[in-house]
Amino acid sequence: MLKITEAQVGLTLPPPQDIPEEILRNEVIIEGRSELTGEILNSSEYAKEKEELSKSAYHPEVNTKLKHLVFLLKIRKMLKTIVPIL
Repeated sequence: MLKITEAQVGLTLPPPQDIPEEILRNEVIIEGRSELTGEILNSSEYAKEKEELSKSAYHPEVNTKLKHLVFLLKIRKMLKTIVPIL
C-alpha cells in the first residue's frame, strides 16, 4: 500500500527539465515585437521604434463604421445588464 502512494506522488511532480515558475518570473525580457510589422527586435531597436511612433504628427484615424459598431456594442452591453435575454 505504501509503495502505491509513493508512485502516485511521483507522477504529480513536474518533469525535471521544466523551468520553475519562480525563475521564469524573474527573467528580464530583452526582446520586443515591432508594432508595425510584428518582427522581433532587440531592445535598442524597439526603443527607437517606440520613440519614432510617439513623435508622429498624425494620430491614427478610426473608420466611422468601426466607431459606430463599437457604439452599438456598448449600448448592447448596457441593455444586456437590464434585459439579460438580449
